[in-house]
Amino acid sequence: MSSPKTAPKTFHVKSFGCQMNVYDGERMAELMAADGLTPADAADADLVVLNTCHIRERATEKVYSDIGRLRKGGKTPMIAVAGCVAQAEGPEIFARAKVDVVVGPQAYHNLPALVASAAAGVPSLDTDMPILSKFGALPARRKVAPSAFLTVQEGCDKFCTYCVVPYTRGAEVSRPFAAIVDEAKALVDAGAREITLLGQNVNAWSEGDSGLHDLIGALDRIPGLARIRYTTSHPNDMRQGLIDAHGDVESLMPFLHLPVQSGSTRILKAMNRSHGRDDYLRLLDRVRAVRPDIALSGDFIVGFPGETEADFADTLSLVGAVGYAQAYSFKYSARPGTPAATMTDEISEAVMDERLQRLQAALNRDQQAFNANSVGRTCDVLLERPGKLPGQLIGKSPWLQSVHLITDARIGDLVSVDLVRADPNSLAGVPAMRAAA
Repeated sequence: MSSPKTAPKTFHVKSFGCQMNVYDGERMAELMAADGLTPADAADADLVVLNTCHIRERATEKVYSDIGRLRKGGKTPMIAVAGCVAQAEGPEIFARAKVDVVVGPQAYHNLPALVASAAAGVPSLDTDMPILSKFGALPARRKVAPSAFLTVQEGCDKFCTYCVVPYTRGAEVSRPFAAIVDEAKALVDAGAREITLLGQNVNAWSEGDSGLHDLIGALDRIPGLARIRYTTSHPNDMRQGLIDAHGDVESLMPFLHLPVQSGSTRILKAMNRSHGRDDYLRLLDRVRAVRPDIALSGDFIVGFPGETEADFADTLSLVGAVGYAQAYSFKYSARPGTPAATMTDEISEAVMDERLQRLQAALNRDQQAFNANSVGRTCDVLLERPGKLPGQLIGKSPWLQSVHLITDARIGDLVSVDLVRADPNSLAGVPAMRAAA
């Protein structure tokens, strides 16, 4: 037991990694605000919550670097380590770094009580994984941005050989239908016009005979909700009902993030991905059959143990066949406790670097081509934030492209825009003559 500390009055939450962490970070901030604390910058906060990611080694080490910087600053705050690193390393964090609270992603609803215990001089650890109890303990949603996240499913049963998610987030579990609809209505009431449904395998969401497409259909009927998106999906859970929803539900945006990880069937088998290259391409053909204009996004890992130049060539050819509107690509990073971490056919750092550069060049080429082909379209843009120029606002197209324009409209408006120029990572637009919905 350490010496008692002054109970914090201000807090700051810093989230690393995926969109689910962003959602969790927002909910932790709401918890602390409901407990009477005031948001502050990290340099001024009495309590700093580091909401961590454990997918890659560099992200994990960044957490410890941040702890060191916070401890060396002029003000020494209480530090809470939350998220997947907290779940994976648990009490080891106390041994490696001077922190006050360690809380896993399924227990962060207990954060106020853990902080209170730490303030009384008792370093607090909670890495229990109860089934979704945290959602019922979270406060009501407050004012939100025009585009909001909503977690509907957590955990993963796929056990890809490189991935820690089944160990840090637990088994796949779906939130109840009614609770999701209620939270979506609260988000719309608080100002959201677009909701992105989140899950480690979001398209595995189910309740009885209902699948994600049924949930999307229910959300589509909420007055004021103009747009629905979802991420991240697994190819094995992409059912025909969800595919059909892309053609039938007007509010479901023409964008699909569907990670493949490799274009080599041999490597996919080693990854335990449960789908092959041809399975994936046939699935995309089915999606495009109902929504020809859909923008596709994916994830790629280069340098998985045993990946040959021929395997990597299969990845490049798959990229060329698909034409991704955007994608994420990473070098393989062994995570302790995963089956891949014991594989011996390691790829050298130099080879991984060179392959990643070639892959990213191909992905950037296709993203720029997709944006260039959008010039001349008229589409609705949801305005989300100010730009750098006077009167400039930035929003998202239906295909999740950033669009900037000069307009007298307001943040939160859905405006009709003529797309007039493709920049490297965004589009420029001008207000169209017709009004948006």
